[in-house]
Amino acid sequence: MSSSDTHKSAAAGLPGQEEATPGAETAAATGFPIVARTDFSRTTFLLEVEHPQMARAARPGQFVIVMLDDHGERIPLTIADFDREKGTITLVIQAVGKSSREMQSRCQVGGALFGLVGPMGIPSEVSDAKKVICVGGGLGVAPIFPQARAFKEAGAHVIGVVGFRSANLVFWEEKFRSVCDEFIICTDDGSAGIKGLVTQGIEQAIAEHGDIDEVVAIGPPIMMRACAEATRPHKIKTMVSLNPIMVDGTGMCGGCRVRVGGKVKFACVDGPDFDGHEVDFDDLMARLQRYRPQEAEAMEQWLENCRRLQVEEVR
Repeated sequence: MSSSDTHKSAAAGLPGQEEATPGAETAAATGFPIVARTDFSRTTFLLEVEHPQMARAARPGQFVIVMLDDHGERIPLTIADFDREKGTITLVIQAVGKSSREMQSRCQVGGALFGLVGPMGIPSEVSDAKKVICVGGGLGVAPIFPQARAFKEAGAHVIGVVGFRSANLVFWEEKFRSVCDEFIICTDDGSAGIKGLVTQGIEQAIAEHGDIDEVVAIGPPIMMRACAEATRPHKIKTMVSLNPIMVDGTGMCGGCRVRVGGKVKFACVDGPDFDGHEVDFDDLMARLQRYRPQEAEAMEQWLENCRRLQVEEVR
């Protein structure tokens, strides 16, 4: 597929991937080269970025901060995968706000990210658990993969539980099956796997296995809270990865503070993983809503600029 075809498929929101060829020109003179892109749906896409040092240093659970250009917003993204031999890291992004929509439009194979800082945060603890459930919901499906792989490499029996709205949004099924001893897909409409939420997958796994040592869950806050409540009666250790508003990622701004066990923690330096049974999810979700008016304003301004450019091109 040519680069123009890849651009068209990305713009249309259709699945497509292109691998960079040796000697391909980079659109940006400086930055971190984008060597592959895959579009999973109209809003979710994958970028594979060349950064050998980061690929060597990355551990499951860590995140990076990305800047599209020198005027761009600092965007925290969990590392979805890393390949030490290829020297690349993988990011899976959901285009929901102004900056992520702009990345979806502009980030193509042959281009580059202006800034890429990391790996940041405390790596997930791969405990000596003998049997573990790794749960991913929505965009949390991607970052749960490195944890499932790490537990499998540590000798654990891994049960993967992932949730999507429908079958056409499912991705990485084969990747997960390669590292999971059991794999459960849950969809809202029942078009694939179990009809229902990931909590039903958790309950099914617990019913079939009376010796679950740990559950790790990544996804929207409401999903992670539901997972924690599903495991609470069984007293199963449950770790979640929190996604509060973040600016610098070094603990200086205080924007990512969360309440865990009645104490204030900073997700960027104390996390992002925390005991799900101790997280104040009400506080987290309230903080995530705080800048919605500003986010909506930024989106409208960006869309208006796009409309103006389209009119100018027609003229």
